[in-house]
Amino acid sequence: MYYRFSGFTQRLVGAGASAAYAPQGLKPVTSVESPPLIFGTPTKIASEAPPTVEFWGKNKVPELQKFFQKPDGLPVHLKRGLPDQLLYRTTMALTIGGTIYCLIALYMAAHPKRQK
Repeated sequence: MYYRFSGFTQRLVGAGASAAYAPQGLKPVTSVESPPLIFGTPTKIASEAPPTVEFWGKNKVPELQKFFQKPDGLPVHLKRGLPDQLLYRTTMALTIGGTIYCLIALYMAAHPKRQK
């Protein structure tokens, strides 16, 4: 006896040999030709493409490399002076403040106030 999957009952049901060897969802092989493109855009060859826009600015990377690699004893994150120091100190203050705030919140959660 042959069986096939019934899409209606979602179970196996009895079937003839032809239905068992050609289950639903599988179709016979069709032509291998791809369907025509509906929204296809033509491909441009590199020689036909418009010229690329060049960057007219000055390359500052070598100068910055020399500046940051000077052996002056300062860490890299403080080499540019006052703005770097302000950013560094603000970041450290916020980090320490946030840590203290988290510890206080943890202490308050661990020791709740007693109800009268």
